[in-house]
Amino acid sequence: MIPSLLLAAGQSRRMVGRDKLMEEVDGMPLLLRQARMIATLPEPAYVTLPGPDHPRSQLLEQDGPPEVERIWVPDATLGLSRSLQAGVAALPREVEGVLILLADLPDIEEADLRALLHVQQARPDADVWQAVTEDRLPGHPLILSARLFEDIAALEGDAGAGDLIRAAHKADRVEPVPLPGQRARTDLDTPAEWAAWRENNPER
Repeated sequence: MIPSLLLAAGQSRRMVGRDKLMEEVDGMPLLLRQARMIATLPEPAYVTLPGPDHPRSQLLEQDGPPEVERIWVPDATLGLSRSLQAGVAALPREVEGVLILLADLPDIEEADLRALLHVQQARPDADVWQAVTEDRLPGHPLILSARLFEDIAALEGDAGAGDLIRAAHKADRVEPVPLPGQRARTDLDTPAEWAAWRENNPER
């Protein structure tokens, strides 16, 4: 079993007072779009959030899919690692791994997530299954094997699983999953990046 985990407990520090996860994409807030997307997958789905009183949590309480389980991360200000650790700790013990989706990837589609799951099932011996761009640059989303969960529990800071992924690359334990275009690396962190993306995607 490979459940999905949407990481949405970050602070959106570089948005100058705006919340990037509340920016509208495809007619709805980005966070809601991502939550509805993981809800379509066959295995359980989870989302990490700052707390029950946060506007993101209120949005999902009102309009989000009820089958996506909420995980509160009150110490998310300590870095992405805390969000990842809280999410992994909430998973059922029998899982083979977890599909990690960063919430600020507006170009990722359901088919991309299913492509990752398909490759993991076809080639299950890796430690990391990582989405890459059409020119093979590493990106997100990714699947982390349950073999890495103890290492995840020891992480600190804002790098998330970056060190674990780099170590898996050195050990040739990463299975790349090509996605169309640059969508695996299109994450939007600043107002300028959002403005440029909207200019290039007026229909979204």
